[in-house]
Amino acid sequence: MSIDPSSIPSFGAPQPQPSGQDGPPPVVVPDQELVTQLLDQMELKHAVDEEGDLLAPWEGFRVYYMFRGEQKELFAVRAFYDRAHPIENKAELLEALDEWNRETLWPKVYTHVHDDGVVRVIGESQMIVGMGVNINYFVAMTANWTQAAVGFDQWLVERLGLATDVDKDEDGKDADGAAESDAEANGTEENGTEDGPAES
Repeated sequence: MSIDPSSIPSFGAPQPQPSGQDGPPPVVVPDQELVTQLLDQMELKHAVDEEGDLLAPWEGFRVYYMFRGEQKELFAVRAFYDRAHPIENKAELLEALDEWNRETLWPKVYTHVHDDGVVRVIGESQMIVGMGVNINYFVAMTANWTQAAVGFDQWLVERLGLATDVDKDEDGKDADGAAESDAEANGTEENGTEDGPAES
């Protein structure tokens, strides 16, 4: 099943005008191949991690496109934000996340506290696709969820007055710098962190 480029919401660039089409858009059961095609048309860099999940990396966070359930009936777009927040700032962070969740439709955002006390933020949006879904709806929602994941990171930086650079690890590298470089070179990304997509 190919994706009509005119059904992809704009990320700022002009989009082609819809072409003539007979009848309603088809109902499909989406899979990873369809999402890969969509990311290609959106011109987003992407890779597949060692667990087989599709991801698109940005500076400071990664967006995963995952199918879960026995029949892969649940589709989730989940963002893992690399910025580390100290545990003592969690109350302020939660207040900001509550504000986002009240005032926006997606993604739902929440915190994850690591064993070392570092707090990170996760965002996710989900839909049931096992019985099939209108392809234009699926394309539009996936693109909108991706754009919202990017927008949330920018919003949180402004809301909390955070520095725009990603926290550095002990070696002075970006938290996901090495893995992202490997993903670009090999088409895969090493993901051994606790905030990876296995947490579903």
